[in-house]
Amino acid sequence: MYLAKTPKILKKTYPKYIWDFHSLTTTLHLTFDDGPTPGVTDWVLDELKKYNAKATFFCIGKNVEQFPELFQRIIDEGHAVGNHTYSHINGWSVKTYTYLKDVAKCKAIFESKLFRPAYGKITRFQAKALMNTFEIIMWDVLSSDFDENCTPENCLHNVLTHSKRGSIIVFHDSIKAEKNLIYTLPKVLEHFTQQGFQFKAIEL
Repeated sequence: MYLAKTPKILKKTYPKYIWDFHSLTTTLHLTFDDGPTPGVTDWVLDELKKYNAKATFFCIGKNVEQFPELFQRIIDEGHAVGNHTYSHINGWSVKTYTYLKDVAKCKAIFESKLFRPAYGKITRFQAKALMNTFEIIMWDVLSSDFDENCTPENCLHNVLTHSKRGSIIVFHDSIKAEKNLIYTLPKVLEHFTQQGFQFKAIEL
């Protein structure tokens, strides 16, 4: 069970996580989880370039090891990167030591102050330990592109309906999300560009 729009009560319960930004400008923050993925991440980069849009890619360490040139392209084109664990580990399913070790393994591959827990699942103990090194970036809007039961039209609706100034929006540059992503992302970029929005990477 998940919600496309993060409830205010959840943001208040975990105020040290970053859920969105209080922006006075028409700015949106697109984020892409689970890459880099050949055939998907490079397509995303091509689409972003059409609109001079910058985004933040939360990368899985083992994927970066496998596809270093694609990871380097993300950086070369001016996007931000964040740690998304080494093996896409679920923080609710493992002990804190195991979780931190997996995050550290990713950190050894590339440096970033940004961290997003896989599945959005992290315990208070894990988060407290990571906050000395990272800013924990969650989200305001979940596109649901990963959900095979979510139609491309509903995926687009989720983003267009719930996004506002300063929103952090989650997409996935993964094979699983590819169908919904390919339908939704170009339309999101076009729609909000026409509304005068800019797409910026998360920089802290």
